[in-house]
Amino acid sequence: MATQDASASGDFMIGGDLRVTRLGFGAMRITGKGIWGPPADVGEAKRTLALVPELGMDFIDTADSYGPYVSEDLIAEVLAPYKGLTIATKGGLTRHGPNVWPPLGRPEYLKQCALMSLRRLKLERIDLWQLHRIDAKVPAAEQFGIIAQMQTEGLIRHAGLSEVSVAEIEEAQKYFPVTTVQNRYNLVDRKSEDVLDYCEKHGIGFIPWAPLAAGSLATPGSTLSEIAAKLGTGPSQVALAWVLKRSPVMLPIPGTGSADHLRENVAGAGITLSDEDFAALDVQGKAAWKAAS
Repeated sequence: MATQDASASGDFMIGGDLRVTRLGFGAMRITGKGIWGPPADVGEAKRTLALVPELGMDFIDTADSYGPYVSEDLIAEVLAPYKGLTIATKGGLTRHGPNVWPPLGRPEYLKQCALMSLRRLKLERIDLWQLHRIDAKVPAAEQFGIIAQMQTEGLIRHAGLSEVSVAEIEEAQKYFPVTTVQNRYNLVDRKSEDVLDYCEKHGIGFIPWAPLAAGSLATPGSTLSEIAAKLGTGPSQVALAWVLKRSPVMLPIPGTGSADHLRENVAGAGITLSDEDFAALDVQGKAAWKAAS
């Protein structure tokens, strides 16, 4: 059985000066259904958060829109003043109900997002603030410009983007150093391969969301399930191990509101895939992605 210590995933330096353990915690799921309102079991959500540093995780990713506000409030309640922890958050989406996320990229709103996150998280500076989505209705220059301004004012230390293309990263780089990119990526979702390759070339942290997804590859009798059985673990842990092995800039943030699930996720950090097993999963994952596209 793999170790339950996230430090086995190794380290990464965000922006060249902010060290984090590569396997982090995504705090979206400590909210209600549709990422709306409080979690069904607030006590379990708090226990899960308290377990994060105990399992060697020191990087937590959240957003003001999770709840909204619920995730940030719970993180502050349980973990502030964050000794040895890096809390990353995001802004730029509004909430009109469960599973509804309209973007709003007006500069004054983005600055308000950061200011209110600082208050909720009980921080004087956000170590990593990420633009949750680029708003197509607002000039990108205005969105990137206010992020640069917030850095100059000392509200945020590092800045990142979410769900972007290589061209959008390069445009943002004209205004501020893009230190992380958060796109959907996993064994069977490869639409961001070019973005990942760009990030690796330029030392940008790549934060894949939904990193445990394996689709049909997780069915009994599949190569994934056979490798999991051989290693004495589960398919999701193997899928996570594959993501970690894929690139040294990979910073997966599997999320959960369950302490037991958190322990299972962390076990993936201690799994070492052979090059042969990695290659076999890579081939099947690409095939599954092409078939679904």
